[in-house]
Amino acid sequence: MKLALPRWHQSPWGKASAEQWRYALRNGLAMCLALWLAFVLQLDSPYWAMTSAAVVSFPTVGGVISKSLGRVLGSLMGAVAAILIASYGLADPWLFSLLIALWIGLCTYVSNHYQNNVSYGFALAGYTAAIIAFSCVNVDDPLYIFDIAQARVSEVITGILCGAFMMMLLPSTGDGETLLGSLRQSQARLLEHAQLLWQGQSNAEIRHAHQGIISQILTMNVLRIQAVWSHHRFRRHNRLFNYLLHRQLRMTSLISGVRRLLHNWPAPPAGLDALLAELLGALAAPDCDKLRIARLLAPLAGSEDYRTQVFWQRLRHFCWCYLEAQRWLDRLAQARQRGQDEPAHWPAPPRLAPLAMHTDSYEAAYNGARTFLCVLLGCIFWFQTQWDAGSSALTLLSISCVLYSAVPAPLKSVTTMLQAIVLLSLVCFGVKFGLMIRLEALWPFILLLLPTLVTMQLIKLQRPASAALWGQLIVMLGSFLAISNPPRYDYLGYINGSLAQMLGVMAAGLAFQILRPSSDGRKSSRLMRRLRRDFMDQLRTGPRLGEHEFESRIYHAISQLSLSQDQHSRLWVLRWGVVLLNCSHIVWQLREWRGLNPALYPVRDRCIRSLKGILTEGGVQQERLGHTLSELARLDALLARHPDRESRALAGLIWRLSSSLSQLQQALPSD
Repeated sequence: MKLALPRWHQSPWGKASAEQWRYALRNGLAMCLALWLAFVLQLDSPYWAMTSAAVVSFPTVGGVISKSLGRVLGSLMGAVAAILIASYGLADPWLFSLLIALWIGLCTYVSNHYQNNVSYGFALAGYTAAIIAFSCVNVDDPLYIFDIAQARVSEVITGILCGAFMMMLLPSTGDGETLLGSLRQSQARLLEHAQLLWQGQSNAEIRHAHQGIISQILTMNVLRIQAVWSHHRFRRHNRLFNYLLHRQLRMTSLISGVRRLLHNWPAPPAGLDALLAELLGALAAPDCDKLRIARLLAPLAGSEDYRTQVFWQRLRHFCWCYLEAQRWLDRLAQARQRGQDEPAHWPAPPRLAPLAMHTDSYEAAYNGARTFLCVLLGCIFWFQTQWDAGSSALTLLSISCVLYSAVPAPLKSVTTMLQAIVLLSLVCFGVKFGLMIRLEALWPFILLLLPTLVTMQLIKLQRPASAALWGQLIVMLGSFLAISNPPRYDYLGYINGSLAQMLGVMAAGLAFQILRPSSDGRKSSRLMRRLRRDFMDQLRTGPRLGEHEFESRIYHAISQLSLSQDQHSRLWVLRWGVVLLNCSHIVWQLREWRGLNPALYPVRDRCIRSLKGILTEGGVQQERLGHTLSELARLDALLARHPDRESRALAGLIWRLSSSLSQLQQALPSD
């Protein structure tokens, strides 16, 4: 019988691209280098350095730097907290249980409440304290506790330095190139999105496309932060990158606003669809300029109909925003090709606040309380039963509760970690007690470890469906091999520790089943209540959030449910967000409107005041909404008959407001 061996081009090594090989070699070498250096420095648990190098294995320089800083600061905070908790609480098990549960619960709350490096740093501070404190339960010497904390932090920093060193030797594609490429892709996608919304019918495809473009723009904010960390040139362009993201969000709002006008236009001019198609084609041309666009829009600009004038203004605003963003992107690309920094003669873009984020404080507090309760009950069980491997179980329980409290499907993530633990327990048992016990030097083991790590990294990149599992296997490999200095081989301790880790993860999964995260329906209800409050704040004379901040807050709230399986919740959050955003833009324009006729100012103020009674904490007040729409229609018709341009301009704003509010008639009276 002849065995059929896999061909080279079908193997992970043959299928890998040059970039995948670079990524796998860089991370594999970093992990092996961290392990060797930890042995040279005579650290007692070198595998923590290897694990730390695996955790910071980002594909870009900015990602490595930002995550490394978060990991260092989080490890330091966790180590200090562990020293204080262990020093004051080890004499009293109940006090220790309360203090460690409070700290890990607090870190879970802060990690869920913030984003990016702050979130990662506090998550790491939580389970770093658990790793150190739970291993010191049987220690009564405060100096030894300090030595353990110092060793853990030293091992973490060693792994981070090795990862940064290998990134310098084998650099990947720069964060700036990735960000510029993403900005250009989203710029082109905006035109496709405009064509879909302006010339398509209402269907699920349009809703998915709108959520997709919003999520893509918000994701680029993370790339912007990483680009800032990667090179000084991109730090100089940070203000411009932030401005471009705001411009693309504004173009998304303009596309939605134009669609509302098209749907509520009683008698649009003939040939409008052909004009829109020609306009989008012209914007896609690389040599497009304002003169060409102005000539295309000339038939609309010369109309006496106030609705046509309003539509022309919104369409022109979108075109000007698009051309301005495209011009900035072309300048950046040309300067990048020449290897130059930002020229001194470039005009400075307007300074805008970073994209605002929506935070669900209720969900963050709920997750923190769940973590606190799980750790507290776990400590009580451990101390009552005097379980030898209780520290391993509590450590994995804490890590699972902290890391997976904010993911959309925590039970799925816990199951993935449990699968990784089971596989590593079986495989590493054979490697540790069948191979490592026979080796007398480190270098033969590293020669075997390096190709294994490289292969695992390649498989992770080539199999997106199982990438999470392979990532867990790579990160946890060192802790299961437990490469210590000097080596320790304890059969019973290994088996008990592995079973304890499985039970700890299973306990976390049980906690997520009993104290389940909020359903998408409840999350959408909280999101809509928050959107109402923010919108009512926009109606005040001095709103707390500016126009751009409110816009990015709305879009971030919409993106929170982009992966939800509850179609009803996704639909209503999207509809609420778009309606409130269009109305807020009109409110800001009504405030900025100026005219020579003093009799028109009370009409403008009346329009703004009429919005306050429509949206309350109880939902949409349909009776008030119907009365407001009737009043806006009456004012619209009255002002449209006036011959002066100021009255017709105000009538156009009122028509836009009525068009945006009309979509709320589809809402339930109370939600």
